[in-house]
Amino acid sequence: MKEIVIITGAGGMIARKLAKKIENEYTVRFLTRKKKHDNDFEWDISKGTIDESALDNVSHIIHLAGANISEKRWTKERKKELISSRVDSAGLLLKTLKKKKIKLKSFISASGINYYGTITTEKIYTEKDLPGNDFLSEVVVLWERSADDFKEQNLAERVVKIRTAVVLSKEDGALKKMVPTIKYGIGSALGSGKQYMPWIHIDDICSIYEAALKNQNMDGAYNAVSPQHTSNENLTKKIAEVLKKPLFIPNVPSFVLKLIFGELADALLEGSRASSQKIQDTGFQFRFPDLKKALENLLIHHQAK
Repeated sequence: MKEIVIITGAGGMIARKLAKKIENEYTVRFLTRKKKHDNDFEWDISKGTIDESALDNVSHIIHLAGANISEKRWTKERKKELISSRVDSAGLLLKTLKKKKIKLKSFISASGINYYGTITTEKIYTEKDLPGNDFLSEVVVLWERSADDFKEQNLAERVVKIRTAVVLSKEDGALKKMVPTIKYGIGSALGSGKQYMPWIHIDDICSIYEAALKNQNMDGAYNAVSPQHTSNENLTKKIAEVLKKPLFIPNVPSFVLKLIFGELADALLEGSRASSQKIQDTGFQFRFPDLKKALENLLIHHQAK
């Protein structure tokens, strides 16, 4: 009998790709707002409802649900939504497991590299460092706390928190937004361009989740970030180089981004480096540790297919 894995956040770029990666060895179920496939089960976080049959005989939950941080301006309501979509969803799972008297082998939760704060420094953060003190680090601290509850309340043997960097994918996310402007010759770095941008290739982040599922020694927080560090400016230049496009336009001034995005601009204008040593110490090997090769894979090889 295959073990059952539930994946939340079915609409996100990681969920379906990860499911394909593990579906030969596990039975995969999705928790989603609207059922579209046979293995989809509905839940509604705002109403606190869930199809409880989704959790029958479940061994692992990979919790990827969470509203997109950079999609909209951070109004008071949006800030509540960013926290609630992560914390209340975990709470609903916890309550349902308790009710059904189910103990998981593992609860694996998405988390954010913004745990360390949105700040540009020369420090390279490790998992032992304390959280920052801005809104994004507050979101991540609450997010991780809601994951830790599963172990503290004896509903999971282990809890793994994947502190995710900017995921580079052709389908969605930062790269999809950056490529068109660079293709049309209007791409440019943001602010000073010197802010670090921790990044990871979509294939590597999916492999980290697979490793977290299979490696029973993995427990606690892990930085899911490529070992090669880059700045916003360098990433912009490397994309242009891979696409063989010139960059003419000067950097977008910080004040323009603040006018457009409000407080969210801080997340675009600041960023620190984070170490991938802990995940590598588990034996995990990055397939795309090099930024240029990662971009070539996503922007050239995918097109050739």
